[in-house]
Amino acid sequence: MRTRVLPTRRRGRGDAFGRATEGIARAMGTPWFLIGLTLFCVLWMGWNTLSPKSWQFDSAAIGFTALTLVLSLQASYAAPLILLAQNRQDDRDRVQFEQDRQRAERNLADTEYLAREVVALRLAMRDMASKDFIRAELRSLLEELDRRDGDPEDLDDLDDRGHGLDRPVSRG
Repeated sequence: MRTRVLPTRRRGRGDAFGRATEGIARAMGTPWFLIGLTLFCVLWMGWNTLSPKSWQFDSAAIGFTALTLVLSLQASYAAPLILLAQNRQDDRDRVQFEQDRQRAERNLADTEYLAREVVALRLAMRDMASKDFIRAELRSLLEELDRRDGDPEDLDDLDDRGHGLDRPVSRG
């Protein structure tokens, strides 16, 4: 973990600087930056080679020393800015990884819970009576009632539940 040397300031200012460094690092990684830098160097060298001596500010005879210093200065600032942007990206990746891990744990727990519920439902379904079982039981009860009464015409007097309409149901 990185330690802080300076006291932490408000979040807004530090974050603005971080966003700026990321913007610069992103811009330096584009083809347009390379094209622009190349055009800058070509113009610099062209101006200092082709213009009158009084207008030249960097001598080609000594290897464009000022251009070399400008490019060195640009590189000396570019490297730390790119590192700062990478550190911020690492921090974001770390947070994203932790959130993904927590989400995966929740999904696993939910999946395990649902699997247990499905197993419980399957077990409960095995204990439930099927339509065929209920029909067979009702047929056997009707046959038993037929044997008890002995007269199949008495079945017309039964209601939907097999109870007699004009007499109480005997339990036995």
